[in-house]
Amino acid sequence: MAVPRSTAADTVPVTVIGAGPYGLAAAAHLRARGLRLRAFGEPMDSWRTRMPAGMFLKSTPSASSIADAAGAWNLDRFRATEGRRSEGDLHPVPLDEFVRYGLWFQRQILPDLDTTAVREVDTVDGGFRIELASGETFASRSVVLATGLGPFPRIPGQLVELARAGLASHPAEHADLSGFAGKRVAVIGAGQSALESAALLREAGAEPIVVARTDRLLFGEPPDEDRPEQRPLPLRLVKPATPLGPGWSHRAFSGAPGAYRYLPSGVREHFLRTVLGPSGAWWLRDRVEGRVEVLTGHGVRSAQAADGGARLTLADRQGGSRVLEADHVLAATGYRVDVDQIDLLAPGLRARVRRDGGAPKLSAGFESSVPGLYFTGLAAAATFGPVLRFVCGTGFAGHRISAAVVARG
Repeated sequence: MAVPRSTAADTVPVTVIGAGPYGLAAAAHLRARGLRLRAFGEPMDSWRTRMPAGMFLKSTPSASSIADAAGAWNLDRFRATEGRRSEGDLHPVPLDEFVRYGLWFQRQILPDLDTTAVREVDTVDGGFRIELASGETFASRSVVLATGLGPFPRIPGQLVELARAGLASHPAEHADLSGFAGKRVAVIGAGQSALESAALLREAGAEPIVVARTDRLLFGEPPDEDRPEQRPLPLRLVKPATPLGPGWSHRAFSGAPGAYRYLPSGVREHFLRTVLGPSGAWWLRDRVEGRVEVLTGHGVRSAQAADGGARLTLADRQGGSRVLEADHVLAATGYRVDVDQIDLLAPGLRARVRRDGGAPKLSAGFESSVPGLYFTGLAAAATFGPVLRFVCGTGFAGHRISAAVVARG
């Protein structure tokens, strides 16, 4: 379809697509710099529709505020609006509270958020052509993609056929696990998603069994004090508090994400996989250990449908095997960023995005190889490190992106 050439007056300077924490933070920082923008997305959509009821955030309350340029709309302030006192890091943030907080944040900084779905983004006239599900099209000089986790759930190849048969799924497909009550569910994985899903399944009346390649499950340690500033000085010197947890290594990753992109690609990939690698939050230990059946040191060799359920052939480290039968398999196997899974980008535009693996290669300002196209959130973690996997990365991302958009003009 031919599109009339846009004039400078009717071209939107920047369009933000996505209204989770990273999209909201980007919009807040852009607005603080006086930029005119349009923003699209269902506010906190993934958190409302892809996270299980009863979940808690793994990040502590002090590291769970969505960033605006002035730091005005933080979690503590939101709690005050609900007439509640602010609790410290010994009290994890419930999912339903975080969703309410995100919706409140959106109303403060982006009341004109448009929930119309974006159908396609393509390049035109040195900028971008945005087509909406309503049929409207408009031109934008820059685009910030904050698609969150939505396009990237990873199902291992061994489980793909089971998934097609409805016998396996990713946790992102379930906002409520109570439908598995009375069923035996094999939960694949050893990270927060796997362990919390197993706990929630048990508490909902299901019979979960965790299958993990690791030799033992790992859990974090509870904070030394309810507030980071309450920690004794010697402890703060030995293990400084950071948004990712105490320790100098975490300090490096949370305090210098801009330097992370200069590491060799293989080193970045290794750190992204291993820093805060597969483990559960400290408050999950009592809900899992001794309560959920666990099979460690095993991976899925093959899987097939059998007798109305799933039959998994598992392999141990010694080359042995065993068969596990379950009514359903929950593949809590994380997310894998792949630009080709972002369907709203036109095929020709996707092809122009340079990759590191499947993730976009980004400049210091989060700009891709396509001028004016920015990626934030999980899609930027391969460039800037593990802090971009958590809410605490919204400030760094929002500041860098807004500065880059302004500099681009």
